[in-house]
Amino acid sequence: MKRKPVNSSRMPVYRDAGFELFDAETTKYAFSKETENERIPELYIYSRYRNPTVVAAEEEIMKLESCNWALLTQSGMSAIDTAVSVFQHAESSGPWLFFSEIYGGTLSYTESVLRTRRGLQVHSFYPVNDKYDLHEFERVIRDINPELIYVEAISNPMLIVTDIGKVIELAHKSDSKVLVDNTFATPLLCKPLELGADIVIHSATKYFSGHGNLTAGVLCGNDSAIMKDAIEYRKYVGHMISPDDAYRLQTQIQTFELRFRKQCQNTLRIVEMLKNHPVIRKVWYPGLPEHPTHSEALKLFEQRGYGAMVTFDFTGKSDNEKKKKRDSFVQSVSEKIKVIPSLGDPKTILMPVESVWGAKYPEPGLIRLSVGFEDSKELEKTIADALMHVE
Repeated sequence: MKRKPVNSSRMPVYRDAGFELFDAETTKYAFSKETENERIPELYIYSRYRNPTVVAAEEEIMKLESCNWALLTQSGMSAIDTAVSVFQHAESSGPWLFFSEIYGGTLSYTESVLRTRRGLQVHSFYPVNDKYDLHEFERVIRDINPELIYVEAISNPMLIVTDIGKVIELAHKSDSKVLVDNTFATPLLCKPLELGADIVIHSATKYFSGHGNLTAGVLCGNDSAIMKDAIEYRKYVGHMISPDDAYRLQTQIQTFELRFRKQCQNTLRIVEMLKNHPVIRKVWYPGLPEHPTHSEALKLFEQRGYGAMVTFDFTGKSDNEKKKKRDSFVQSVSEKIKVIPSLGDPKTILMPVESVWGAKYPEPGLIRLSVGFEDSKELEKTIADALMHVE
C-alpha cells in the first residue's frame, strides 16, 4: 500500500540503508548523477553515498557558510581526512604546508597518517611570539611551493588569529590550495570561502551542535570538482554521518547563532574578570588589545566578536606553585565547570593545557576555558569564588 506524505514541518530521520530505484533505467541514471551537482533531490541510492536527512542538515550549513556545497562526516577528523585527501594523488602529492598552531588531533594526523602511513612530505610553519610572520610565510611558500596549505582562523589553544585573506592571496599566487579550519571562529565571525579559501572545515561537534551530545564534521566549498572528489572519498572510506546524528544536528544548528553570540558575550565578561586578577599571570584572548594578533582579529572579524574561548595562566615562582594553583582552581569549580575534552558546550567547560599538549605547552598553570551560554552572573560568581580560594 502506498503511504501518503505526512505534513511534518521537519525532515524525518531516514534510516534506510538502501533506497528503492524502481527499474533499470532509473538505477542507471541515479548512479550516473550520484556525484554531480544536478543530482535529483528525491533520488537516493544508498545511505553511505547520500541520505535525505543528511542532505537537510548540509543545507542548513550551506546557508551559514554561504557556499555551494557542504558535506557532513561523522567527526571533525573525518572531515579533515576527506578534505586533505581530495588533493592527494599517487603521481604527485605534496609538499604540503601546515601551520603549526592547530588542533592537536590534526597535528597527530599529519605525523601518524600523512607522513608515516602515506609517505607525504609535510612541512610546518611556526609563529614567533604567538604571531605568524606573513613575510616569512611568503618566503616559505616561494621556497617549497606547497600544493596545499592548512591553517586555523583561530588557533587551538593559544588563540592565534591569522590574516586568512592575506594567507589565501599569497598561497594562490603560487597555485597552492588553502584549507581553513573555521571551528573556533564560526561563520558568524568570518567566512573564509568569501576570501577565496578552497575548503572550509568545521568540527560540527562543537558550536554547530553546541550540546556536547554528538560528533560530526563538515567540509564546505564552492568548486564543483572538489565537491565531486570529496563525495567519492567520503563514500569509499565510509565517512558518512549517521541519519540520526544528522537529524539532531539539523535541529540544534537552528539555535547556533543565538548560542554563539551569548557565548561570546559571556566570554568578554570572564576575560575582563581574569585580566586584572592578582592570581592570573596572563590571559590569551584575541579581543584584548595586548593580544599579539589583536590587529589581525580586528581586520578579520570586523568587531563581530572574538570567539568563546579563553586561555589563561596562573602566577607562581615555580612550576610546582603554578600547578598547585591550577589544581586548586579546577577542584573549586568542579561542581559547575567540568574538565571535558571538547568545547562549544552549553555550560562552560575547561581543559588543563599541559595535561593534554604536554611538551608543546609545558606551562603547568595554563587552562583553556570554553565558555558556555549559561547565566553570566552565575558563571562569574563561580569563577570569582574559585579564584578567591586559589592556594
